[in-house]
Amino acid sequence: MADLQGLVDALARRTGRPIVLEDRRQRMIVYSEHDDPVDRVRSGSILSRRTTPEVIAWFRRFGIADATEPVRTPGDADLGLLPRVCVPIRHQDLLLGFLWFVDPDGSLGAQELAAVDEVRDRFALALYRENLAGELASNRDAEAVRNLVTGEHEVQVQVAQEVLATGQFPQGSGIVTLIARPVLGGGGEADELLRVAIEQALVEVRRQLGSRLALHLVRFDHGLLVMVDDVTRPVADVARSLYEALGRACHGLDEVSRIVVGVGSRRASLAETRRSYEDARQAADVALTLPAVGPIADWSRLGIYRALSHLSAEHLEAASIHPGLERLLEDPEAADLVDTLETYLDLAGSAQRCAEALSLHRTSLYHRLGRIEEVCETDLKDGGERLALHLGLKLARLTGRR
Repeated sequence: MADLQGLVDALARRTGRPIVLEDRRQRMIVYSEHDDPVDRVRSGSILSRRTTPEVIAWFRRFGIADATEPVRTPGDADLGLLPRVCVPIRHQDLLLGFLWFVDPDGSLGAQELAAVDEVRDRFALALYRENLAGELASNRDAEAVRNLVTGEHEVQVQVAQEVLATGQFPQGSGIVTLIARPVLGGGGEADELLRVAIEQALVEVRRQLGSRLALHLVRFDHGLLVMVDDVTRPVADVARSLYEALGRACHGLDEVSRIVVGVGSRRASLAETRRSYEDARQAADVALTLPAVGPIADWSRLGIYRALSHLSAEHLEAASIHPGLERLLEDPEAADLVDTLETYLDLAGSAQRCAEALSLHRTSLYHRLGRIEEVCETDLKDGGERLALHLGLKLARLTGRR
């Protein structure tokens, strides 16, 4: 990294212009001093060390990923972006990164570009070495997480021992897994820009935690963070940070309609990551199905949904619910009765608390409960009946009927 910083500083002095160097995914690596006024995108990338997906998409429209020579890109007022000159850095045919010059008046001329061209090979070699070291470490981490969540038990134990031996996690620490999942409108498939956004959010939160206290992996349509279960940084706070970071990273990606975060079960050792991961995915699925749960779903707080979410879609659809509840759900005039019944059962049959929650007079509540018993042909004083009705209501929510 010191070699790259030295090269950027020397080139900035020679050209008389501030410079930013990014990797091939347009993540900030190093930058020179910036005395001149900069635009919103430049100041944002320096402060957060990342480029938003919408800005990446803007630049990619002008062919920077395929270019071998400098590319001039126009400005965009909506993005807060001034015109630029982008110089791709390649080692042979391998794209390694980009040098960026803000050039609002088009004054970056042939002399400055010739100075850049003279040192491009040096940038390429330094970036290649840095990239190789970084990719090895990144691939090693990614492979470790992949084995922890998909490998056989013996593999999980072995990988956990290897990670602990490197000092990546403190010995004897518990762990918890978080899932970050953007939801695409219209059921589209995740693309490269979305996965870049997921990676940016995970890296941002991992940096907050400390690189030795977390691992991350980007999968097809979600990212996962395995972190030390440390009371000094409550998991709920980390989950909120991850949700907010992914929101910022996905800003401008029109296909993202929602973001959910699932918090898995706490586990005693790194070798149990798979169980925590599976629970985090189930929690995220519940958050997707039931917006009322909120965008962040903690497995430990899902109640009955912990059991129901393990059922497949086919099993959920085939599940038989209380026949009286079926009649109630099918009656379009009975919406108030269904709401009353669920609130009453959620509050353990407390008429006082239910009346307060629904802003009803106690007499009105008793009238509704009596009507429910008539329609459902049930007795709400019967514990078995209450359980069957309550379970049926939760199944109806998971299947979208409620």
